[in-house]
Amino acid sequence: MAKDPYLYPFPLPVKLADCPTDPPKDLDEDEVRDRTKELAKELGKLNAILMAEKKHSVLVVLQGMDGSGKDGAVENVFHYCTASNLRVSAFKKPTDLEFAHDFLWRVHQQCPARGEIGIFVRSHYEDVLIQRVHGWIDEERAQKRIQAINAFEQLLEFDNHTLVFKFYLHISYEQQEKELRQRIKEPEKHWKHNPGDWKERERWSDYMRCYEDVINKSVVPWTIVPVDKRWYRDYVIASTIVEKLSKLEMKYPPLSE
Repeated sequence: MAKDPYLYPFPLPVKLADCPTDPPKDLDEDEVRDRTKELAKELGKLNAILMAEKKHSVLVVLQGMDGSGKDGAVENVFHYCTASNLRVSAFKKPTDLEFAHDFLWRVHQQCPARGEIGIFVRSHYEDVLIQRVHGWIDEERAQKRIQAINAFEQLLEFDNHTLVFKFYLHISYEQQEKELRQRIKEPEKHWKHNPGDWKERERWSDYMRCYEDVINKSVVPWTIVPVDKRWYRDYVIASTIVEKLSKLEMKYPPLSE
């Protein structure tokens, strides 16, 4: 990753306050946008081979504070992928049935089969973020859940040949306010407005602390994506996925007799 001149290297341990939320200053926006479109088209081609070969699956985890652009990333990065081969899941408040099971029960059911790309818009990490910030689980349980998540993701990788990509969409405190205000001012974004987002914003420092903890304790590594400029967000996600998928050297299966 550090070899790509467009990308920041973020070595562990991560301190989010030290990670920029804007792209490198010397980048040309038009050039990056053009490159992102090429990458999105390449991802569409790789997705088609993935679907035909059915040897691997892909799980993309998008986590970030409200306004960090998770939905926009899905729309732009996966624009050229076959819709029938994408499984997009969003994990909100658990139902009574889900509460009656372990916290990963509902997540495992939404994981991609071989040949599929699964996208989690928010994910199993909610159970060690929002629940921890609000004190709905204690620290002992939070740490046990982090261990369980690590084991779960390793199971997906080693038992089902799943490539797990985890993206933390890193937005600044100032930019988040702009994004939330747009939901009030712009009619086409009114449906996104949730007064509760402003209450969660008051717990910003607690969320940063919990995000840092899960990022630094993860076995499957995270990619930190500066998202104050959305065109850079799309480039980082697309380039990261394409780079790793290309290394699989996937091929279309031959004609069956």
